[in-house]
Amino acid sequence: MKYKREIKVALLVIVCGFLVYFGLNFLKGVDIFSPVKHYVGVFDNISGLTEQAPVYVRGYKVGQVDKIAYDYTQEKAFTITISLDKNIQLTEPAEMRLFDDGLLGGKAIEVVVPVGSVEGKHIYAEGDTLPASVVTGLLETLQEGFMAKLDNAIENLDSLIVKVNTQIDDQALAQTLANVERISNDLSASARDIKKVTGTQLPGIIQNADTMITDAKLVIRDVKEANLQATIANVNGVVDSVQTILTTRQGTLGLLLNDSNLYQHIDSTVVSVDNLVTDLKSNPKRYVHFSLFGGKDKSEKKKK
Repeated sequence: MKYKREIKVALLVIVCGFLVYFGLNFLKGVDIFSPVKHYVGVFDNISGLTEQAPVYVRGYKVGQVDKIAYDYTQEKAFTITISLDKNIQLTEPAEMRLFDDGLLGGKAIEVVVPVGSVEGKHIYAEGDTLPASVVTGLLETLQEGFMAKLDNAIENLDSLIVKVNTQIDDQALAQTLANVERISNDLSASARDIKKVTGTQLPGIIQNADTMITDAKLVIRDVKEANLQATIANVNGVVDSVQTILTTRQGTLGLLLNDSNLYQHIDSTVVSVDNLVTDLKSNPKRYVHFSLFGGKDKSEKKKK
């Protein structure tokens, strides 16, 4: 055939082109043999979402992000185009959500599909724009809470530093520190004095204490060795003898203590002696007759 070689080359180019197209889509995760539908979502921030990111319905992958368009002039600048399995019908209130795909910070799209019959509900067609929202991830939640607490801690730390500076500038604190320093110096001086006393006088005091303890031991030993029981027995005998003398009428002391008549006689005798001494002092001539020259008394001369 005249064009046989050209036909082979053309078929080879077609096959190579198909393989390249299939290979690229396979690497992108696109199944070219499965029919899909495309939907659009608009976001103001996609937080690192990339093309070929997975699209899930209830945690099951049903498609991928095909295209991300960016318009700087719009507030919601990001237009996301996703492809879904053609068998999935989206009705109101279906929603497209951007969320964290794992703890490493990857982003993915989740399509919320309403449960129940689709009768009487608006069905989204190919290329329609779905409502879009962003779900705060775990890391972002922790970061926001941590940053709020960090800000509060910084404010408290700043207030604390201001209060500390105020206290440091206060004269009362300076006076207190000066008093503490003076007390410390006094304690150091006292410690030196105690150390000096301990080194010089304490050995003598300890030696005297040892001597006193030794003497006390000797006294205790002498008391133990003394015939203390015999001494106590003798004292008890003397006490008994004295008690016997005091309670009986035998002997002068017993009669004196127990005989009332003897007491009365002695008392009257003492009174008489007292009267005699008084009269002797009043009239000494009545009892004493003497003359310096041996003369007689005038009364005797009168009698003659």
